[in-house]
Amino acid sequence: MTDDRAQYEEALRTRWQETLVSARGGADGPDPHPYAENLLARWAEPQRKYHTTAHLAAVLDRIDTLAGHAADADAVRLAAWFHDAVYRPDRSENEERSAVLAERALPEAGVSEAVTREVARLVRLTVTHDPAPGDSNGEVVCDADLAILAAPPKEYGEYAAQVREEYGFVPEEAFREGRAAVLRQLLGLPRLFRTPYGTREWEPKARQNLLTELELLTR
Repeated sequence: MTDDRAQYEEALRTRWQETLVSARGGADGPDPHPYAENLLARWAEPQRKYHTTAHLAAVLDRIDTLAGHAADADAVRLAAWFHDAVYRPDRSENEERSAVLAERALPEAGVSEAVTREVARLVRLTVTHDPAPGDSNGEVVCDADLAILAAPPKEYGEYAAQVREEYGFVPEEAFREGRAAVLRQLLGLPRLFRTPYGTREWEPKARQNLLTELELLTR
């Protein structure tokens, strides 16, 4: 492991510890580090090309940007850690299994039942990315997860290529059809982003990126 990689992972461990301690209200509890190691190992599994620790860090950064909109920023940050903790691109129950993992791990780590329940709800919400009106925690976690759609064109292209690599077991024609259907579904939503910041800063860029990718797929 390079020094840069070691520093990068150590920074994520620190973020986990700070969030977990804050979510526990500063109360003493089990050592946070074993939980961080388990989660980081999951996020570094070889089948992942986009849903990696880089994605986790990016989502956490975006939550920092949007945190003032959330009713419970700690719960949202914990949901980010768990939202793709279980990830197999050939399976459809990843979010449910990730939520169940949170429900098992967080009480062991000293997190209250109420916060655990909220984290699991937020993880399950990333199936649809469709929070109800007034669900500020849901709006933040969904906007942070979808913010890659508003990346600069080169970064967006890298994201799309990584998604294709994760689904390398799918034949090209089938992948194009499936991906195009996902893009059309996203473009058909009245709003991709629900927070004021996301609506202002990310919505126009994201729609342009989606349209460009759809054109390339269906050309």
